[in-house]
Amino acid sequence: MATRAFTATRIGPGMNRIVWTGLLNGDDGAPYSDFYTTEKGVQVEGTFGAGGTVVIEGSLEEPPTNYRTLNDPQGNALSFTSARIEKVQEPNGVIRPRATAGDGTTNLTVTMVTRKTPDV
Repeated sequence: MATRAFTATRIGPGMNRIVWTGLLNGDDGAPYSDFYTTEKGVQVEGTFGAGGTVVIEGSLEEPPTNYRTLNDPQGNALSFTSARIEKVQEPNGVIRPRATAGDGTTNLTVTMVTRKTPDV
């Protein structure tokens, strides 16, 4: 079990791309503090292997102690067993991926794009 660092890149006005790579079974991503964005999308790619699963977790605590699995807009848990893109429903302050299952071939990349809605 390791905590994988992320890279964050500004991709436009109020928009950032955060990428965690090399998530193996039992790894989590370093928490990304994100109290200011209103929209988030998550994409998971890579080798899932046998039973490979990654969940997207969030916390409103600072520093985070208790994480909870976040949901998509339909209320489904953000638990990925195959490659896809989903929107994150809940507002949250800290977000991270966590590989909860897999085998020796599991190796995943999680990409998140965040967007801050301009203040009115």
